[in-house]
Amino acid sequence: MAEVTAVCISERKGTRKHTVPFIEVKKDHGIVGDAHAGNWHRQISLLADESVDTMRGKGVELQPGDFAENILTRGLELNTLPVGTVLRVGETRLQVTQIGKECHNDCEIRRLVGTCVMPTKGIFAIVLDEGTIRPGDTISVEESAT
Repeated sequence: MAEVTAVCISERKGTRKHTVPFIEVKKDHGIVGDAHAGNWHRQISLLADESVDTMRGKGVELQPGDFAENILTRGLELNTLPVGTVLRVGETRLQVTQIGKECHNDCEIRRLVGTCVMPTKGIFAIVLDEGTIRPGDTISVEESAT
């Protein structure tokens, strides 16, 4: 069963995200208190902890939020989900809007290791149903766009 392992926010853009006990998500907004919130297609970023484990295997010490992910997951291969997929995350529903992203030129992890997982393994979503998301919440694929 897939689950949330950590939730993270940053109050200012350009800073690392840090873990919090829970996040509140709102429709047409994203995460309350996160600098990247807004009415756009990348309200929430998700990354699988298994992808972070790959980077840890290269000798990099990493904490939740180091890839600027809002939700760290375990047990679901996120980057294989098609755009349009609806995920139930705890009491909320999120819809996948983008797979991967272009990495910033100043990406610290890419400079250290030569590669970064967020551009190919991270996904982005919008909020369909509001609520609270906490570590330990289950994640299920409710609908697929295929």
